[in-house]
Amino acid sequence: MLAPIYQTISTSAVQAIVGDRLYGKGMAPQNTPTPYITWFTVTGDPYLNLSEAPHADSDAIQIDCWAGPADDQEGVCNQLAAAVRDALDAAGQACRIIIDTREADTKLFRIGLQVDFIHNR
Repeated sequence: MLAPIYQTISTSAVQAIVGDRLYGKGMAPQNTPTPYITWFTVTGDPYLNLSEAPHADSDAIQIDCWAGPADDQEGVCNQLAAAVRDALDAAGQACRIIIDTREADTKLFRIGLQVDFIHNR
């Protein structure tokens, strides 16, 4: 549990789009400029065995890529999701899109990726 998401997705390609605007617990500070990323742990399971403590974990992580209306005129949300996907692929972690929408209240674009992050402790 406690997958190293920040270290994994904080690549130069991702940072070129969002800088240091990567936030855990699924929330960004109010009035954060777009684009940015939030993520949170959906589930975390240790690989259990009877003889000793677990050596690895399997965590389901949701990573949300956010962009404002002005950003998305150039496809920034799509570019950001692709950069995150590429970072996860490079780390050997496959992901899938679970949501691709525009928030009704905030008008922000969001692409949500979910990754089954398998890692050693």
